[in-house]
Amino acid sequence: MKSVRGPVNVREFEHAARDALDPVFYDYFASGAQDEVTTAANEAAFRRLCLVPRVLRGLGPPGLETTVLGHRTSMPLLMAPTAFHRLAHPGAELATARAAAGAGVVMIAAMLATTAIEEVAGEARKVDENAALWFQLYVQPDLGFTEAVVRRAEAAGCTALVVTVDSPALGRNERGDRNGFHDLPPGMRCENLREIGGDVRGVVLSPEISWRHLDWLRGITGLPIVLKGVLHPEDARLAVRRGVDGLIVSNHGGRQLDTTPASIDRLPVIADAVGGEIPLVLDGGVRRGTDVVKALALGASAAAVGRPVLWGLAVDGEDGVARVLSLLRAELVNALTLCGCDSPLSVPRDLVVEGGGR
Repeated sequence: MKSVRGPVNVREFEHAARDALDPVFYDYFASGAQDEVTTAANEAAFRRLCLVPRVLRGLGPPGLETTVLGHRTSMPLLMAPTAFHRLAHPGAELATARAAAGAGVVMIAAMLATTAIEEVAGEARKVDENAALWFQLYVQPDLGFTEAVVRRAEAAGCTALVVTVDSPALGRNERGDRNGFHDLPPGMRCENLREIGGDVRGVVLSPEISWRHLDWLRGITGLPIVLKGVLHPEDARLAVRRGVDGLIVSNHGGRQLDTTPASIDRLPVIADAVGGEIPLVLDGGVRRGTDVVKALALGASAAAVGRPVLWGLAVDGEDGVARVLSLLRAELVNALTLCGCDSPLSVPRDLVVEGGGR
């Protein structure tokens, strides 16, 4: 039997990325806020949940295609927004965009990107003219600047706005404090912030951001609006009442408020709160195809991966990201088959129980 060269799962990609990256940059990508309790909890929660498969179903190989917010995707997995890809690889966001388009998955382009959204969109559509691209937005107190960024995303062909709402202030990253890493190295800038010079420090995280800003945003754009960072069911109910189009259940990868619960632990209560009115995406700690199945069972339409994309990028650029997505796809097919499910839509709630481990 021919041996497999290179990492064979996401965790091995992380180990390889740690060797490949500048230690300061690795710490930036891997770290969470303060004691990193939540960062660790995101992965640990999946290990605590068990899958209880159905047998003798006779369904044949599962199909993975599904629809999220009206967009067809080759599998129920999205590329979560992550900042500063050029720190991981010279190919930066262009490499990740090509990999996402090649895999047929939605890429959520980060506002804090080292490549302009126009270039990211153009690169994705060189691979697939129908590549789906959403844009992540931090609403700024300067609404004129915010609107300018939204207009750029619209003009680039982005088909949804993902508004990050869990950042009224910046989380305390103590690894960054120790390393003295608080801005991009010389020669790099945030290309989506060119109206303010591309300086990441120009982005304002304001405690005054509120629902009225979402109402304002709805008034200036016809794009679907997805809120990222919702953990409380009352916020989910308010979002539905305010006409929000979707939610990403997320604790920002543990990078904001430490000791918040794991995202997957909040998914069932958020699903109950929205009652199927709007689609949910689970973000945080997804490292295996079985994790995606658990998210589907607990009420998500899809899951999103962030750090695994960066690990693949650091190891082998576009090919590394493509390999990460391919591994997760193969694991998802295997998990659905073994669970007796023939599609992402056929995963029942009782497939998941508490207790045990992976």
